[in-house]
Amino acid sequence: MSAAAKNKTSGKDFSVPRALESEVKELISHYLEKRSASLMVLHALQDHFGYLSNEAVEWTAEKLDLQPINILELVTFYPMFRQEPAGKFQIKVCRTLSCALGGSKELYEHICDVIKVEPDSHHVQVSKDGRFSVEFSECLAACGTAPVMMVNEDFHENVSNEDADRIMKECKG
Repeated sequence: MSAAAKNKTSGKDFSVPRALESEVKELISHYLEKRSASLMVLHALQDHFGYLSNEAVEWTAEKLDLQPINILELVTFYPMFRQEPAGKFQIKVCRTLSCALGGSKELYEHICDVIKVEPDSHHVQVSKDGRFSVEFSECLAACGTAPVMMVNEDFHENVSNEDADRIMKECKG
């Protein structure tokens, strides 16, 4: 398949840059079975595009000699994959029991209020300017220092509303 191809089901053009296609080919070469490279390929595509579109799922399936459902199962199972664009600064607030008891719902609602998105949605919420997105996340593995949140790859513990304001202000700087 070429770097730019028309998607069979949607009819949309989906273009993968040559360098990314080479990276994917290299990733696949590290595995005895192409299927084993699925997660690595999905990570590479999401890193490049910011999320995994239906076209990216189909492109991946074709590269790995799989059916699109085999890839979609992974995309919908693992919480680190997104099917919708997110903001430049992706905020994840832990919602599991320790964090819930520590005030994560209130923290999440505060962040939603600050970036002016709906706190009642169960999907990624993106600010109008595209700068921030916020979502509840399953365990972020710091139950003793609740509530916790991540901004992109930066981890924050014992986060108060004031801490969240400061962290988001630093992102804008």
